[in-house]
Amino acid sequence: MDLDVITIGARVSHPVFGTGIVVGMNVSTFNVFFKGEGDKEIARSFQGLKLIEAAADAPDNSLSLDDVRKALRQVLNDTNAITYPVEMAAKWKGGNLVMEPGNKELQSKEVPIETFFHKIVMMRDRLRVLEQNINSHEKLDDNDKVQLQQYITRAYGSMTTFNVLFADKNDYFSGKL
Repeated sequence: MDLDVITIGARVSHPVFGTGIVVGMNVSTFNVFFKGEGDKEIARSFQGLKLIEAAADAPDNSLSLDDVRKALRQVLNDTNAITYPVEMAAKWKGGNLVMEPGNKELQSKEVPIETFFHKIVMMRDRLRVLEQNINSHEKLDDNDKVQLQQYITRAYGSMTTFNVLFADKNDYFSGKL
């Protein structure tokens, strides 16, 4: 297949994901949105991708960037993936986390606290998403959900040491249900 005819907006067919629309591309891949599957990165070398309709031939029912933004915001809101900005306590800004090994012959490691804090916040957000996925899982019974939820609660409890980094107490980790 001539890869030059596949451009952003083209409709394509994939043997597993079905019909999709090319929403992005680079030298080696196409980024294709498949209904029910979301965005998938498909290698340009993949032989199973077939052009259904070139972008130039497609009817002019394209979405504006504003429409896409609204739709994305709605999806993120529905999945609780949008989180408000979490502030680090002012006293730590510009600081470094220094880790010194017990063996003085080994080199210490220094990391900006902002970088470490960002990773802690990402971990907390991922635990929250995991928690939501468990609670909404169709195949888990209530007993399994409670059991898995207890592990997440314990993980939150293990992270309470890092609460000192947060500016707002509402952002703290808590090991309580």
